[in-house]
Amino acid sequence: MQQLEFKLNGEYVELNQLLKMVGLCDSGGAGKALVAEGVVFVDGQVELRKTAKIRAGSVVSVGDVRISVLDQ
Repeated sequence: MQQLEFKLNGEYVELNQLLKMVGLCDSGGAGKALVAEGVVFVDGQVELRKTAKIRAGSVVSVGDVRISVLDQ
């Protein structure tokens, strides 16, 4: 499993933008499509809200990639 860390630059980041920023997709639109497929998990639960607010302490998983969201 690939482990990534993402440091927040504010209070939260939208899920589709997070996927773009860590390089899992090329654009926010591609991130939305990935979420719509039902393959994105936030803290172990399937997340279908494309612009869900992801805050520090959350763990986002897509396939074998795990992203830990950290406070700056």
